[in-house]
Amino acid sequence: MADLVAVGRVGRPHGLDGSFAVEDASEEPRWFAEGAALLVDGEPAVVVASKQARGRPVIRLDRAVARGAVLAVPRAALAPPEEPETWYALELVGLEVVEEGGRALGRVTAVEPGVANDVLELDEGRLLLPFVDACVRDVDVAAGTIVVAPGFADPLDS
Repeated sequence: MADLVAVGRVGRPHGLDGSFAVEDASEEPRWFAEGAALLVDGEPAVVVASKQARGRPVIRLDRAVARGAVLAVPRAALAPPEEPETWYALELVGLEVVEEGGRALGRVTAVEPGVANDVLELDEGRLLLPFVDACVRDVDVAAGTIVVAPGFADPLDS
């Protein structure tokens, strides 16, 4: 699943025709449009019906799927970010975070949405850093690093 990106999960049934609500749905509506190709737990499926209900996508696939199954697309299907200095959260997970001056802080294990800004979670919650210009000085996906300003992390235990 490393080359796949989750765009949702099979949720509760919607009606009697095999349709279901998509849980944890991507904000990109094209993944749930009629004719869209998805991978359900790694196996191909096609969206044959699509609508919105209570602000969530409701879709029916060309085959039966289990509730809770992951809906994914190939990573290569993602469009490049439209603006410079923007990244998909999945590109940041796994990057090494280093303070200016060279102190290693850990690896990004998740990018969590926050009220005012996203938050970089390092080493499974051991450290949380705001994803704002004052903190994040440089992101180099190719080099696998994020450089942050000093003062956002308490001294780490060695």
